[in-house]
Amino acid sequence: MKVQGWLFLLCGLFFAGVDVAYWFWTKAATGEGEPVGTTAMAISVGFAFMVGYYLMFTARRIGAQPEDNKQADISDGAGEIGFFSPSSWWPLFLCLAAAFAFAGFVIGFWMFLIGVFLVILAMIGFVFQYYRGNFSH
Repeated sequence: MKVQGWLFLLCGLFFAGVDVAYWFWTKAATGEGEPVGTTAMAISVGFAFMVGYYLMFTARRIGAQPEDNKQADISDGAGEIGFFSPSSWWPLFLCLAAAFAFAGFVIGFWMFLIGVFLVILAMIGFVFQYYRGNFSH
């Protein structure tokens, strides 16, 4: 995981350089700079550093992985990776509830409160979907 962490950290440095160059370029062209694009790229820098830090932190905790070894074979990474849900309707319900809540910002506070309640219900269902029913353990 160290390789992926370094990749994201280097991408964050690249985005930071591009962000500074973009700010100077738009400042020279318009005289005052362009705040929306500069802010969007600054957010990209933050996201890249955040993911890179998480991957580096996790790599220290779980130890070396096959992708960190330059002499590793493809078969070294074989085996069970994790559990993946065979099918779930909860992501759809969660997205619909979030869309309902976001529409509540425009339409009215009452709709936003109903949407937040639906989001909480959908999140509970999503998290606990394997604790009851056919797929319970």
